[in-house]
Amino acid sequence: MNISSTAISLNVVDPEASAAFLCTHLGFRVAMSDDGFISLEHPVERTVNIIFLRTGLSTFKPASRAGSAGEGLLLAFVVDDVDVAFATMASAGASVVTEPETEPWGERYCQFSDPNGIIVQLVQWVS
Repeated sequence: MNISSTAISLNVVDPEASAAFLCTHLGFRVAMSDDGFISLEHPVERTVNIIFLRTGLSTFKPASRAGSAGEGLLLAFVVDDVDVAFATMASAGASVVTEPETEPWGERYCQFSDPNGIIVQLVQWVS
């Protein structure tokens, strides 16, 4: 099997708001969009697309699993400097969930909430 690309698809009430959050704060851009659907790509790191689907789209299969994303979900991105990224996003008005802290195993991270409650986590590995 040859996987040519990867996408993460998340159901949210307001796809435009979540897309705007990633575009504004993390440099993503819209690759495709339609009513209730927005696919984002990153201009530098092209390894994954993030897709936001409006909750309740009739095209979502199986319909029994079409609930909103969010509970227990972290959308994590590895960055060069968590502290700089945190300061930049916080000063731009992103909703802070967790200020930078370091886990015993060397993961330094911070967290923000997008307008739909998706937790966006920035991670830096430190020694």
